[in-house]
Amino acid sequence: MKLAEVSVKRPVSIIMVMLIIILLGGISLTRLPIDLLPNIEIPVSIVVTNYSGVGPQEIEKLITNPLEGAVSTVENIDTVTSTTSEGSSIVIAQFKNGTDMDFATLQMREKVDQIKSRLPDDAGAPMVMKLDLDAMPVVILTISGHDADLAKLQSIAEDKLKPQLERVSGAASVSVIGGYEDQVEIKTHLEKMNGYGLTISSLAQLIRAENLNSPGGQVDKGTQKLTIRTTGEFKSLEEIKNVLIPLPSGGQIKLKDIADVGIVHKDVNAITKANSEKSVSISVQKQSGTNTVKVADEVNATVQAFAKEYPDLKVDVVMDQSIDIKQSVKTVENEAILGGVLAIVVVFLFFHNIRTTFITATAIPIAMMATFAVLYFAGITINMMTLGGLTLAMGRLVDDNIVALENIHRHRQEGYSKYEAAVKGVSEVGMAVFASTLTTVAVFLPIVFVEGVVSTIFRELAMTFAISLMASLLVSLTLVPTLSAKLMKSGEIAEGRKGIRGLIDRMSRGFDAGFARIEGVYKRFLHYALHHRKTVMVTATLVFVLSAASALSLGAEFMPESDVGQLTVNLTLPDGAKLEDTEDTMNKIEEKLAGISEIETVFTQIGTNGGFSLGGDTANTGSLSVQLVDLDKRSRSVGEVGDEIRSLTKDIPGAEIKVTVTDNMQMGGSTTPIDIAIKGEELEDLKKIGEDIQGIISSVDGTREVKTSMTDGVPEVVVKVNRPNAAQFGLSAAQISQAVKGTISGTTATTYRYEGSEIDVVLTGDETFKTSLENLGQTPIPTLSGTTVPLNQVAEVEIGRGPVKIERTGQTRVVHITSQIVDRDLRSITTDIETKLKDYQMPDGYTYEVLGENKELMESFADLGLALILAILLVYMILAAQFESLLHPFTIILSLPMGFSGGMLGLFITRTTLSVPSFIGLILLVGIAVSNAIVLVDYIIKRRERGEEREEAIENAGPIRLRPILMTTLATILGLIPMALGIGEGSETMAPMGIVVIFGLTLSTLSTLLLVPVIYTIFEDIRDSRKNKKEKKKNKQKSAPQLTHSV
Repeated sequence: MKLAEVSVKRPVSIIMVMLIIILLGGISLTRLPIDLLPNIEIPVSIVVTNYSGVGPQEIEKLITNPLEGAVSTVENIDTVTSTTSEGSSIVIAQFKNGTDMDFATLQMREKVDQIKSRLPDDAGAPMVMKLDLDAMPVVILTISGHDADLAKLQSIAEDKLKPQLERVSGAASVSVIGGYEDQVEIKTHLEKMNGYGLTISSLAQLIRAENLNSPGGQVDKGTQKLTIRTTGEFKSLEEIKNVLIPLPSGGQIKLKDIADVGIVHKDVNAITKANSEKSVSISVQKQSGTNTVKVADEVNATVQAFAKEYPDLKVDVVMDQSIDIKQSVKTVENEAILGGVLAIVVVFLFFHNIRTTFITATAIPIAMMATFAVLYFAGITINMMTLGGLTLAMGRLVDDNIVALENIHRHRQEGYSKYEAAVKGVSEVGMAVFASTLTTVAVFLPIVFVEGVVSTIFRELAMTFAISLMASLLVSLTLVPTLSAKLMKSGEIAEGRKGIRGLIDRMSRGFDAGFARIEGVYKRFLHYALHHRKTVMVTATLVFVLSAASALSLGAEFMPESDVGQLTVNLTLPDGAKLEDTEDTMNKIEEKLAGISEIETVFTQIGTNGGFSLGGDTANTGSLSVQLVDLDKRSRSVGEVGDEIRSLTKDIPGAEIKVTVTDNMQMGGSTTPIDIAIKGEELEDLKKIGEDIQGIISSVDGTREVKTSMTDGVPEVVVKVNRPNAAQFGLSAAQISQAVKGTISGTTATTYRYEGSEIDVVLTGDETFKTSLENLGQTPIPTLSGTTVPLNQVAEVEIGRGPVKIERTGQTRVVHITSQIVDRDLRSITTDIETKLKDYQMPDGYTYEVLGENKELMESFADLGLALILAILLVYMILAAQFESLLHPFTIILSLPMGFSGGMLGLFITRTTLSVPSFIGLILLVGIAVSNAIVLVDYIIKRRERGEEREEAIENAGPIRLRPILMTTLATILGLIPMALGIGEGSETMAPMGIVVIFGLTLSTLSTLLLVPVIYTIFEDIRDSRKNKKEKKKNKQKSAPQLTHSV
């Protein structure tokens, strides 16, 4: 290989190139942003429309249905789902993977704008937004204090801390939740208003017109152009009280003559607490594409400065994404470093030479620096996936160097000079090393190009792995011969040295003697295998069958659960429950949790999902975000703590409590393992079928917290307009609805600046009309003639029960039955559920579909199965090109089943389920397992070309290649052991990948050393047989009598 010769002749040039790579990588490393996971664009856009005070069925008809029809016409739509609840409509569009979401969201806005005129006038404007993971808070903090009331805390949060946080570089928005907000309340006296012929809506319009601050154009003054601004903003409450109200009959009165005006607290609809103490919470979202850790660090610095400014307040950071990111990234970093160290130890054990070990180890920093440089220029972050790729590659990075150096080392022992050994050693194995690296890199290409969530999540892992391996290949073909020609010694162990060096020398001689015995044993086994080929093939087949049988007993799940020390306790009370009831139940849960020693902080949210829900009334719901102490400070896993919380809270009356363990990889899949979707049109029928299937799922072992998305419904007051009666008074249904809403709920007329903040000015009716149905029926409804008529004369008032929410998929109503799982794997439970559902008779017009993580699991396995087939094809093509043969690649490819067998046995032995990471480990095995076989078969062919007989060539090549094969195998295995052990927070995700590769590589190495030579001889026999047949046929044709005739 000419590259080795050029490298040895130009050492300074090669070293300068490597230093440039290290320099670029070092600079890039300091500038690379850090995040938990890759920057993933989820192909989902959402349309949110609020319509306060209106029930789900009305909103479904008036808003959701038209929006679904409009959204469904956008290009590249996959599915359209919707959720309609009290006061809100949410339409979710799932697009096909690879869709340009900015353009798709723009198209959605255009489609929605086209049908806006068909929506109710008093409904909110539809908001179209792209689902962005960066919109989730990076930091949530709380402010509490014994000497400050919630109104004061809310004011401090809004006016003092929020502006400071908004100035943080990379912060997108800051939200304040909880506390008391002030408002100007104008409580009207309806009897007086009715007497004057006034309505709340007309009063609101007048007050809004009086509170004015608007531009009025420009006017010339000499050489100047001055802007005109008309101002009439309210400066005090007295101004509002003294607003003059023109009467329909003529004359004027003051507002205070018909209403009481004052500043009051708004009704509380959300409560937040930190460690059981009432507080105000503040959440910070970062800008898309910014460094999460950097933003969070700056937010924390701002909070610390604020805390010093207000020492009487208690400021707690209850959620900080950067902590999880730092811990998870640190875990993967430690795995990578430890793996690299163990790989270097292996090299030293075999070479027992510091210089040779140093030459081998140079591949690790150079490959890593090259990878960081490429990541920086590609705009990729340092995250669990990119570092996972480096960890996977860590043991493999030195493999190429080991093969090259071992060959150089052997030539030095044979008497070649440093220069000759460097050139000859690398040139001899150069193509084999290139092919083995290329096959390992090639297996990840299908993962990069297949569609689906797997490709989205693991693409950067594959890219990082491939980049680092290609960089290590460059080192082995250039820097290794360069340094070997300068630094490598003869390889002979010195005699007579004392001290530490003497001890190392004695250990080295002992190691060599031990390895010589291993080599002798291997020679005997290899000789036996070549003369008992049937025994070897039968044994290999039995191992494969046993591993296949063990694989059938393996469970399957989408992603392994990881312990990041966080869990969420969600509470749901019966529909219609008041906020005070929810708070009381939450207090009981907090008391139960107080005795759990592993809990560090508890962040409570009542009547809200943390301010991040898209709409709907949540007074009957609440959640506790629980953060445990670090993993090394507790003896129980987060799952075990979750089980205790379930046990402690199961007997709280009237409460539906769900405990969910937070997982780093939840974004990769559904948060609900089991999800059965029932489709149909009639709500009552859907409810009945849902209850039946809920019972079926509950009867399956391993299910818990089985729920239906359709409940009995929330009690509601239904006002049915009597159209003939209303028509007599010239009233429409809309006018009646508006009058009732204004009296009961009030109307926001304008805003008023109070103590530096803008607060709402709200007109409300008499509280008497809220106290009973009879009083509600007496609500005065203004008529066109200026008089009023009681509500019960133009409408019927009665108690009804409406659905809490209506869900739809593909413009068809749907009910979801969901369940968590425990003590069993996802696939086994799903199989049992599907078996039982086959016996359930679905009514005509109704269907069910199995969704949840199981659907994602099956889709991901299908994608990975395709990637595995493509990987094997790519490896075959590379091998065919390397050996210039269509037959020899099969010698190597047929050793892969033993690698798969090892991987499956590894999962079986460690009781690990088959998941997406373990499947990726199998794909990686395709590339890694053939590497050793390539080196062996390539050398066998070379010895055959030198004139050796087949058996002689195999029995000579095997022992010679035994050392590099064992070295590379041990280096790779030891490099992956930290990953496979899964020690540290969040490390469980990658552990199955390491387990599969370690066990698979172990068995495939045995296959390489014994099975591959046997397969090689079998294919050689087939080729010789075909060749002999062709020669016999040719000889027969030659020996056949020649017929001649004369003319």
